[in-house]
Amino acid sequence: MDNNQPIIVKRVTRKEAGHHGGSWKIAFADFAVAMMAFFLVMWLVTVATPEQLRNISGYFNDPVGFSEGGSPFAIDLGGSPAVAPEGTLNKTEHPEDQQLIDEDSARQLADQIERQDMEALLQELQNQIDNEPVLQRFKDQILIEITQDGLRIQIVDAENRPMFSSGSAQLQPYFEDILLSLSDTIAKVNKKISISGHTDAQPFVGRRGYGNWELSSERANAARRTLLAAGYPEQQVARVVGYADSALFDRDDPLSPTNRRIDIVVLNRHAEEQMLEGVEAAGAQVPDEPVVPESESEQSEPEPAEPAVELPVEPEELQEAAPVDQPASTEPARERRLNLFDNAEPIRRLQQ
Repeated sequence: MDNNQPIIVKRVTRKEAGHHGGSWKIAFADFAVAMMAFFLVMWLVTVATPEQLRNISGYFNDPVGFSEGGSPFAIDLGGSPAVAPEGTLNKTEHPEDQQLIDEDSARQLADQIERQDMEALLQELQNQIDNEPVLQRFKDQILIEITQDGLRIQIVDAENRPMFSSGSAQLQPYFEDILLSLSDTIAKVNKKISISGHTDAQPFVGRRGYGNWELSSERANAARRTLLAAGYPEQQVARVVGYADSALFDRDDPLSPTNRRIDIVVLNRHAEEQMLEGVEAAGAQVPDEPVVPESESEQSEPEPAEPAVELPVEPEELQEAAPVDQPASTEPARERRLNLFDNAEPIRRLQQ
């Protein structure tokens, strides 16, 4: 064997292929863990009760108080974790004050909404008066404004165009047309109304015992009947009253025709509550039975009634044999009736 044979050394360089690396396995493992955690949470949300969900939410909102007051585990489906009221970070010191603040805010919001409704009704009535020919002729006699009690509609008399016949509660036809046209618009707000009648300071001369108070009350009631005839709900009428000349529209001229008017007030919530309180207070002051002092009750005790005695009835033979020389009484016989007799015939016989 020839020792001079050349030795060949072959060097192989290893190259790693791109698809044979292991980094993608780490990413896939992270994705699998995340998906497992996601489906675990979805499963817990599905099987947990609403109370358990609230407890889990309470733990994440206040971990300190939650861990001190109940279960130390965030998710404890078998226990009943609770929040420690002293250790919580979000405790409310004065829940009553918070409730009062909420009620005040709600009242202010309700008043604001009610004010907007009144303003919208005012605008709608003004547009109706400007557009309808029936109301446009009497726009000078229809006054609308917002007061502290609500929306007030005043229909006043004119010098040559009164709403009622003189000295009566009979409505003029054009005044009926005004009420019929306004009734549908007023009924849209679903509020109670107050109707009041007013007269001027001219004393009423006519029937005895009948004055401006009675006249104003009857005129207000006539306006109420007209509104009901137009379809206005009867339960929405809260009050009908007459003021005579006690609340003049033109105080400088008590005899002015504008003092003769009908007021229709769409009441707001405060005015309606005050009216109901006044009615309840008036009802509480009226006793069901008259109260009699003890001294008067002792003095007014009825005396024991004496037993009634039946009067003897004479037979007819004795009545006929009575002496006739006695002077006959010129006075007619008075019929007296005792409590024990249902029939007065025996008494008549005694008086003959």
